[in-house]
Amino acid sequence: MSDYTRMTTTSADQLRYSGFWPRLAALLLDMLIMLPLTALVFWGSERHRLFQLYCLVPSTLFGLFYGVYLVRRFGGTPGKLIVGVRVRKVSGEPVGYREAILRYLPEFILNLLMSVALLMSLLHMSDAEYHALSFMERARRMVELAPSWYKPLQIVQNVWVWGELIVLLTNRKRRALHDFIAGTVVVRTSPNQSLQPTAAAPTS
Repeated sequence: MSDYTRMTTTSADQLRYSGFWPRLAALLLDMLIMLPLTALVFWGSERHRLFQLYCLVPSTLFGLFYGVYLVRRFGGTPGKLIVGVRVRKVSGEPVGYREAILRYLPEFILNLLMSVALLMSLLHMSDAEYHALSFMERARRMVELAPSWYKPLQIVQNVWVWGELIVLLTNRKRRALHDFIAGTVVVRTSPNQSLQPTAAAPTS
């Protein structure tokens, strides 16, 4: 094994697996970091009926950048790096794009489908009806106008979220469902590693 590989890889028996609370803290930090963007979408949606349609592509690209590129480049989202945890392969090696994409894929598909369903609701509403409703009334109306597959999709999403939690809490390495799909683990790192880029070991 080369010196480069030794510097970027931790053997599986040396990994310190991250538990539930650090991962929850990382999630909350990521939500806090993205709060300005969430506020922008809320502000725009209050003023323009089709604002969410216009920002669908930019928000999708940002999600891929945040959930895939940053995980591949730095080993985690900003929230994970701040907390001091990183995503690794089960072997301890840094993740590549394959692992980063597979980890994010279920969340990406579910969120995209739900966004599309609610955008279809907006297309069935007039500007007058949209702006006459309060935020909560509008949300209920959008669910009413959503396609028939929206409610089953909500059930699937709830099953996924609870499944993630149950699986995370019931295995020794604290792997969630998306970790099993991608072949990854979330591990604790030393402070001086938290903000350093990761690089996959070169193949011989």
